[in-house]
Formats: sequence, C-alpha cells, structure tokens
Amino acid sequence: MTIILMRHGKPDHPSGGCLPALAMEQWCEAYDLSQVEDVPPDRSQHAAAMADYIVTSPLPRARSSLAKLGLEPASVDALFSEVSLPVMRLGYPHLPPSFWLLLLRLLWLCGYSGSVESLQQAELRAKQAAARLIELSRHGNVLLLGHGIMNKMIARQLRKEGWLAEKHASSRHWSTAIYHPPFIPPRVK
Repeated sequence: MTIILMRHGKPDHPSGGCLPALAMEQWCEAYDLSQVEDVPPDRSQHAAAMADYIVTSPLPRARSSLAKLGLEPASVDALFSEVSLPVMRLGYPHLPPSFWLLLLRLLWLCGYSGSVESLQQAELRAKQAAARLIELSRHGNVLLLGHGIMNKMIARQLRKEGWLAEKHASSRHWSTAIYHPPFIPPRVK
C-alpha cells in the first residue's frame, strides 16, 4: 500500500504588482479562494489513477485540482490544509508578492508566527496527518491532494515512521511524492 502526496495545480491567481507587507494578508486570502487554471500532466494522472482512497484539503485549489483529474475525494479535511503565512503590519516598502512570500515563510520557519499556526503546531498537525494517511493506507493506496509546505512536512513524518520514498516531495505544481511502507515495522515507543 502506498501513500501519494500530490501538490495542487497552478492557481488562477495573478501575482500582482508591488505590494506592502500589510496587503499580503488579502493577497493570501484571494490565493486561498483561487481555482486551478492548468491541466494535470500525464505523470500526475497516472499517479492519481493508482489511488484507492482520496483525501484533500478544503481549499479550492486542491479541490479543483481533483476535479481536473476527474476525481472525487472520499474525505475533505482541514488537517491537510496549507500552513498560513504570518502577517507583518508594514505599509512600506512596496515589493513583489514573491519577495514577501519568501520573507514571511523564512520568518515563520525562524519562529515568527504572529496570529497563525506556529511551526511547532504545524509539525504536530503534520504528524497527525501522516498517522491518518498511514491508517488509511491499510485499505489500499491513498492519494492526498494537498499543498507544498504541508506535503513536505507530512513527508518528513512519513520518513520518521520508516516509510520509504520512491519519489520525494517537491514544491512544483502537480508534483507527486510516493511513499511505501517500511519493510520492518517501527519500534513501539
């Protein structure tokens, strides 16, 4: 039984011009509401076709990616949602959203979370998500249509549990990571 982690397709959300950090909160809210604009590549369609059980986050970009694959989820769960970015209350300077995305994610990784989920809380959620996927995999191949950062965090937890990566998680749209159960069960803690 395998666990397939797939990132959503490219969202139909303009990158926009230069913005202050303060405007990134609204930019991220609009991104969270966006649908997917591209079609899945063949490799993603083949990976998805292996699934016996499909789970996804409730965010529209994940749900619409499943629709582009012609699939319906068996379960929609916020446990698999992307980790939110912290907010900085700066009205200046005006910089591209890609700069703010990188800076805010780096700050989050360094411990600044403001009012959003902290790194430690996200790691705990990823551990819970990995445990859920492992439980579901006992009944067949599981596909999670999720998000870049959370998929990577779940992948790390799967590796800690001894799962073997056929293909590692990536941040590219439609990327897939495939994990196989350990040959030797993990020790009971």
